[in-house]
Amino acid sequence: MSTALPANPLEAPLTTLRGVGSERAAQLVRLKLHNVGDLLLHRPRRHEDRRRFRAVVDLRSGEAAVVRGKIIALGLKRWRGGSKSVFEFILDDGTARLHCRWWNLPFMEKYFQQGDEVLAYGRPVSLKPRAMDHPETEIVEAGEENFIHLNRIVPVYPLTEGLPQRWLRSLIWRTLEEHEAHIPEPRPEITAHAAAATFRLRGQSPAHGSQAGTCGCGPFPARAGAIRLLHFPGEMADVEIARQRLALDEFLELQLEIQRRRKKLQASARGLPCAGDNRLIKPFLKQLGFTLTGAQTRVLREIRRDLGGAQPMRRLLQGDVGSGKTVIGACAALMTLESGFNVALMAPTEILAYQHFQTFSRWLGPLGIDVQLRTGGRKTLQVASRVSRLFIGTHALLESGFSPENLGLAVIDEQHKFGVAQREKLVRKGRYPHLLVMTATPIPRTLGLTLYGDLDISVIDELPAGRGRIQTFVRSAEKLPRVLEFVRGKLKEGRQAYVVYPRVEETDNQALKAVTKEWERLQREFTPFQAGLLHGRLKPEEKERVMAGFRAGRIQVLVATSVVEVGVDVPNATVMLIENAERFGLAQLHQLRGRIGRGAHRSYCILVADVKSDEARERLKVLEETNDGFRIAEEDLKLRGPGELLGREQSGLPPFRFGDLARDRELVECARGLAAEALKNT
Repeated sequence: MSTALPANPLEAPLTTLRGVGSERAAQLVRLKLHNVGDLLLHRPRRHEDRRRFRAVVDLRSGEAAVVRGKIIALGLKRWRGGSKSVFEFILDDGTARLHCRWWNLPFMEKYFQQGDEVLAYGRPVSLKPRAMDHPETEIVEAGEENFIHLNRIVPVYPLTEGLPQRWLRSLIWRTLEEHEAHIPEPRPEITAHAAAATFRLRGQSPAHGSQAGTCGCGPFPARAGAIRLLHFPGEMADVEIARQRLALDEFLELQLEIQRRRKKLQASARGLPCAGDNRLIKPFLKQLGFTLTGAQTRVLREIRRDLGGAQPMRRLLQGDVGSGKTVIGACAALMTLESGFNVALMAPTEILAYQHFQTFSRWLGPLGIDVQLRTGGRKTLQVASRVSRLFIGTHALLESGFSPENLGLAVIDEQHKFGVAQREKLVRKGRYPHLLVMTATPIPRTLGLTLYGDLDISVIDELPAGRGRIQTFVRSAEKLPRVLEFVRGKLKEGRQAYVVYPRVEETDNQALKAVTKEWERLQREFTPFQAGLLHGRLKPEEKERVMAGFRAGRIQVLVATSVVEVGVDVPNATVMLIENAERFGLAQLHQLRGRIGRGAHRSYCILVADVKSDEARERLKVLEETNDGFRIAEEDLKLRGPGELLGREQSGLPPFRFGDLARDRELVECARGLAAEALKNT
């Protein structure tokens, strides 16, 4: 019984292609290739220019190159006992000989024969004799398809066991020939505007499938042409042009989804009247004891306008560590409470939630506001009341047992610690309440446009006056005794310190220090000063006891994991010592550094790290050079990517095949504009 083929040829299973049987199809599935469309979007991991091979005699140590020659000798050598071996063949291209070696992979012997013509790609590990260890190889076979594999720029694909490179390249060539005409433009109505993207390779003319742009930035490939260029470019520069064209399609789909969601909210929901009447905010600001910065005042105006607007507020508040976001959150809450509505504030950790509970109780208690706490470890009594309340909690606010009446505003602190679904779940606790999400982790603009593209963005770009200057130093582990001596000196001056470690307990990795063991050592090291221990596995009451002791000055040194990354505010703490600093991301290190410099005294952040590689050294050097969280976040994005920076599931970002959020800001902005254009009249 035959199975009907899908109407779209690109959705046809791979077994419909010539030469793809069940075994090959199973191999392709391991590469997540299920249909013709998947195959055509299988991105090469690199390209080789096989119009010009490097002569073996011209090879340079450590420099990758492709050579072509014949195997003149080969053999397998085993050491006594048979557990170790090396397979080697000698390649001769007429200029010199190259030893290609595979260590402890004896099965490689069955793939080659003397006389085979072979292409080898790798980095020479020696020039006397010339040798490559574990090079990528491809046997040159006589046949009519040699034009695909030789004398051109050739794609080299990710493979799986048993799948030959040459076979896959031939399959993709044939599939392109047969199906290129079936590749549609995803959004024909806005394709003409797609040239608004500003390409870095401006002025390069793609060799295939070009389409003139409308804004003078040069030819722009249609999608079908971009896919051909991706696999079989005329010049190396075409590969990047093709990637950008396909990345734009991905970003455009995401922006259309984001903006449709925002339009749907605007069309279906009316904003609750929560702008307030100033009867609580005025006495609150008077009792603060300090004046808001110009940036804080500007952001408050934006929030008040939203809270009184026709649609529910959806706003992201960004501000570097110590910029005063908590006060803004309090003011937004007071506007809502003045209007007769309840407020919920969600924080990612019990430590931060409890600190907010204490801070807001101190601030708002004199104004007659009822502040309640809900965490996994404790809940304050909730009783029926007509008085508007502020609920503060952790993920406990997402539980079904929490269902506040008349919810006017949901505030999420440290938004990057929560998933998109959690954000939506909290908002659904009410009937289209306003939403304010706050983060002290500066978000690179590219991520802001994608991850938070459905939110308006406010930035507090000014720090309050009277903050102490923070100096940052990177030190090697050998300097640790001198560093501890420096910390002791600051303790003698009456200051306090944090010492942070990456792990709670010891593991097999002896290079990483554990906070529990180091706390025991530091208690002795800093006698007579008191050292407290804080990590995520402690019971809530123990965490509260330690933090209360540190705030009160009874504990002088807080030995902790990165649990102190957010929300801990002790102005007298002026030293942040972080061991194994190379194990933390830049943004996280910047967050930890933000725990100091909160008083008037000069503060010191010391990063003790094993910086053997130039990359690790350059990465930490950024922190020595700047306290600008936005610059640090951009560097972190470049180095670690959004998946590492945010966590793929946490961020809600789709898996991009071609888009690169670390370098595609212009494309994201272009896609955002194109999506707005497309949805303008819908």
